Amino acid sequence: MGLLQEFKTFAVKGNMVDMAVGIIIGAAFGKIVASLVKDVIMPPLGILIGGVDFSDLAITLKEAAGDTVAVTLNYGMFIQTVFDFLIVAAAIFVAVKVINRLKKQEEEKPAEPPKPSNEEVLLTEIRDLLKQK
Repeated sequence: MGLLQEFKTFAVKGNMVDMAVGIIIGAAFGKIVASLVKDVIMPPLGILIGGVDFSDLAITLKEAAGDTVAVTLNYGMFIQTVFDFLIVAAAIFVAVKVINRLKKQEEEKPAEPPKPSNEEVLLTEIRDLLKQK
């Protein structure tokens, strides 16, 4: 029963839940970025370099023969994946920079000076009374 209790404690911790939410959002974000790269960025880039569609770029290592399919080295898909990665990395970099800037601004706000202790208040009152005499 101890193992089950330890797992329950681990699974209920805030960090675990935060991580799970981050992974789910990251997966969805990855799909968005993949679509951005594939459907928005790559077509104009392909036109700029002569109408090449990166996803179709491949080197045939062995031609198809009969029922055997051709063996190809799909370097175009690799280029596509590299662009996906670079855009995701850039987006995460910008997001982290913004979050760090917001944290830094929050830390730089001056904290209110601490209120004087009861002893300091009493000593101040005594000092003021002595000045009056």
